[in-house]
Amino acid sequence: MSVAGKHILLIVSGGIAAYKAITLIRLIQKAGGTVQVILTEGAKQFVSPLTISTLCGRPALSDLFDLTREAEIGHIELSRSADLVVVAPATAHILARMANGLADDLATTCLLATITPVLAAPAMNVRMWEAPSTRRNIETLRRDGIALVGPEDGDMACGEFGTGRMAEPEDILAAITDHFAHGKGPRPLEGRTIIVTSGPTREPIDPVRYISNASSGRQGTAIAEALASHGAIVKFVTGPAEFAKPRGCEIFPVETAVEMEGAVIAALPADAAIFTAAVADWRIAAPSDAKLKKDVSGTAPELDFVANPDILATVSHLPAGERPALVIGFAAETGNLETHARNKLARKGCDWLLANDVSPGSGVFGGPDTRILFLDGTATDDWGPQSKTAVAEKLADRIAKHFAAGS
Repeated sequence: MSVAGKHILLIVSGGIAAYKAITLIRLIQKAGGTVQVILTEGAKQFVSPLTISTLCGRPALSDLFDLTREAEIGHIELSRSADLVVVAPATAHILARMANGLADDLATTCLLATITPVLAAPAMNVRMWEAPSTRRNIETLRRDGIALVGPEDGDMACGEFGTGRMAEPEDILAAITDHFAHGKGPRPLEGRTIIVTSGPTREPIDPVRYISNASSGRQGTAIAEALASHGAIVKFVTGPAEFAKPRGCEIFPVETAVEMEGAVIAALPADAAIFTAAVADWRIAAPSDAKLKKDVSGTAPELDFVANPDILATVSHLPAGERPALVIGFAAETGNLETHARNKLARKGCDWLLANDVSPGSGVFGGPDTRILFLDGTATDDWGPQSKTAVAEKLADRIAKHFAAGS
């Protein structure tokens, strides 16, 4: 379903990413939707009301006390005439006001008064995004039913690198389209928080070398997007994967297994956790601060290894109240698939395990297709060869049925 015939109330708050609102407006209109824009006072420092008004074909609004509109209770009309309210960019400041029910300008008054679904695209400095107060506000907004798209990790206008970049306009449009595609009824995983790990880890040897593997992150991304389309709040913890990160998910980029474990624990509590990441089993005990030089004799350096944390087992064995209700592992094997998978299921203590054969020539690592052997502790189900996207949809459906049954 497109956004044809849909009316979007777009609230633009005061951040450098406000310039992307111009592209977003054009994309919505191209897809057949109409847009009414509210600019906060801060937003007007970044984008011109005249530019916005010209693009939309209707005035950009910002004044709560516009006597003409308020004689008709304009903020109520604005907030309820739209099919969807989109806040992009959603700065730390406006998110805080939304989370605490403040209504001190036209934007926040409309947000507080609306009975229309709200989609927010956070955008801020990485330190602001990671601040405990912002984390509390985000959790409050999620409990209140506010949907989020992004933020993404990357370079920022302030010169720092990290999570906090606003999602690209194309991804915001995709989230808008996804919202309308599922109608107004609740989706099967609505309100469920699910952690997904993905990609490889990199364990440094020295500043220029590391231990890693060939995981592309394709399966993890497919699972995260399938869960998000079912309404789940997805916390995506990813190593340095080459495959694109999923849309509509909160991204936690990491490098090492230790960092991944920390990010997973920080992302709790959750209803479910799915461990698709190919985590290195070992790391160098003491990585060199300087590049290791080749010995004139050609002798290889001696490297001392230590075991990495077993993230799946750690989460599987958390005490009641801390452990997700459903913990799902993946097993990449190169032979004796069912035997190794069933041993791993028992050893790790997870609820379900999805095993696949990644033997040379299988094309599974990095490829679009796979073959899954599903184990749940009592039965084994061969899902047969299929695309990783199909696996993701099948797993998301199975998780939804699991929770619907009250398992």
